[in-house]
Amino acid sequence: MAGHSKWANIQHRKGRQDEKRGKIWTRIIREIMVAARQGGGDLNANPRLRLAVDKAKAANMPADNIKRNIDKATGNLEGVNYEEIRYEGYGIGGAAIIVDTMTDNRVRTVAEVRHAFNKHGGNMGTEGSVAFQFKHCGQIVFAPGTSEDQVMDVALEAGAEDVITDEDGAIEVLTAPADFEAVKNALEAAGLKPEVAEVTMRAENTIELQGEDAERMQKLLDVLEDLDDVQDVYHNAEL
Repeated sequence: MAGHSKWANIQHRKGRQDEKRGKIWTRIIREIMVAARQGGGDLNANPRLRLAVDKAKAANMPADNIKRNIDKATGNLEGVNYEEIRYEGYGIGGAAIIVDTMTDNRVRTVAEVRHAFNKHGGNMGTEGSVAFQFKHCGQIVFAPGTSEDQVMDVALEAGAEDVITDEDGAIEVLTAPADFEAVKNALEAAGLKPEVAEVTMRAENTIELQGEDAERMQKLLDVLEDLDDVQDVYHNAEL
C-alpha cells in the first residue's frame, strides 16, 4: 500500500526531540511509574512497563534509576502519584492536536495546556473532538533504501496489520498495540533496524502547512511539548 511522504516529518520530529534530551528522562520516569502502578513491577507480565524500560535503556538511563522508580510506583518506596489525562484541540489551519499528559495536579496542567493553545493560535476542543482522526497503533519506520520485500515478509509473518511504502521510499509497518513488541522483535531479529519504533497515535489524514502557517504551528507544538506535564504531542500537520 502506498502512502504520503512522512520521512521528512519523522526526521524533523526526531531532531526536535534530540534537542530536548534533558526532558526525556523525566517523561520516561513518569511512564515507568504509571505503567508499574497499573500493571505491577514484573517486566515479564507487564508489556507497557517493558516498553518504558526499553525507552529508558535507549536513553542511557542507569539501571538503578529504573529500579528505584518501579519500586516507588509499586509501593516499595514513597513516591508521587501521577494520573494520565488527554487533551484535544486544534492548531493552525484547523490541524488536529492530541496532548497526552501525566500530572500530579490536573488543575495546573489543564490551565497550562489551554494557555499554550490560546496564546499561539490554537484552541482546545472537547474530549473526542479530534481523536477520531487518529489511530492508536504500533508504528515501525525504516529509512528509504530498506528492502521492502524483506520488511513485508517478516512483518506480516509476525502479525503486522499493514506495510506502507511512502512516496519518499520510507517503509512504515503498522501493528495493533498488543502485537507491536512481537513484530518489532521479529524485524530486529531479521537484521532490520528501524529508525522509529513506538506505540503512537497515527494521523489517518494529514494537513499540509507551509511558510508562516508552518512556523506558527511548529511554535505551538514546541510550547506544548515544553510543558513539564506533557508526555507526547500528536498532530496531523505536514510541516
